[in-house]
Amino acid sequence: MFGLIAVTAMMVCYALEQRGRGYVLGFAGSCVLASIYGFAQGAWPFGVVEAVWALIALRRWRQPSRGSADHGLS
Repeated sequence: MFGLIAVTAMMVCYALEQRGRGYVLGFAGSCVLASIYGFAQGAWPFGVVEAVWALIALRRWRQPSRGSADHGLS
């Protein structure tokens, strides 16, 4: 049940990423949960892939949004 909830949350957050940065953070968090589930089930390749996705999502979340950047035009 834990894995189902983690993967469902991951897919919902991924689908809603364009609506706000909070969904990107939610995607990262659910990837972490899916990674934990993968390692707990002994499916370490899945756990590694989800951990990498979590890092990528965290990096995207930390970057300023495209609409608020000044693009160096000062």
